Amino acid sequence: MKKVFPSAAAALTGIVRDGQLLAVGGFGLCGIPEALIAALRDSKVQGLTVISNNAGVDGFGLGLLLETRQIKRMISSYVGENKEFERQYLAGELELEFTPQGTLAEKLRAGGAGIPAFFTRTGVGTLVAEGKETREFDGHVYVMERSLVPDVSLVKAWKADKSGNLVFRRTARNFNPAVAMAGKITVAEVEEIVETGSIDPDAVHLPGIYVHRIVLNAHPEKRIEKRTVSAAATADAEKKAAAIEAEKVIAKAADKAGEVQK
Repeated sequence: MKKVFPSAAAALTGIVRDGQLLAVGGFGLCGIPEALIAALRDSKVQGLTVISNNAGVDGFGLGLLLETRQIKRMISSYVGENKEFERQYLAGELELEFTPQGTLAEKLRAGGAGIPAFFTRTGVGTLVAEGKETREFDGHVYVMERSLVPDVSLVKAWKADKSGNLVFRRTARNFNPAVAMAGKITVAEVEEIVETGSIDPDAVHLPGIYVHRIVLNAHPEKRIEKRTVSAAATADAEKKAAAIEAEKVIAKAADKAGEVQK
């Protein structure tokens, strides 16, 4: 089966519909499938329930889908960086299911492993446990959590072979593998596609059996959510910028001098 598609829009054709349950990989803005999110926005599908660790930022990531009101419900663990999300939630325009981060990861992993539910101590005695079954094991109370099995999962990896075997880089590996495993259909956005067999089997983070479609995005923006640098680094950067500007001025002056001599 051919898994490589020519564009993000083509990779979503025929698999996204109104009212679906979707999962989107990434940790903050790191490792998010930028091109697939943009294509999902352009598809105009509505009424989506989206599972994601967080909800992007205004104007980027899942923030794009919030701006177009394509998301009706979010299942997330952190949503604090998106003002439009806050506005919609407080106005009653957006539903939210807050889920502890570790529980969210396990709900996805369990879904991918075919486990319908599991018990955890996280959330016992809080709003998280309201309306859920609890049981006592070895003297401790646990709450039952249902696993998550999205209709479609969108993930971002660094490299894929044409069979869909994926390699992730650093922080992008936090949620993307679990999201990919959980989806009934998984679409992977990658920066490089190589021939099947080119990736050392020991280097594969996610087997291709979990991946149904692949699209190349060789140069993603990779926006930094909060850029933080030390005072020394700032000063060093300013010195380098000043030096570059000085070189430009000198080069222009030299060019003008050369023109005068001619």
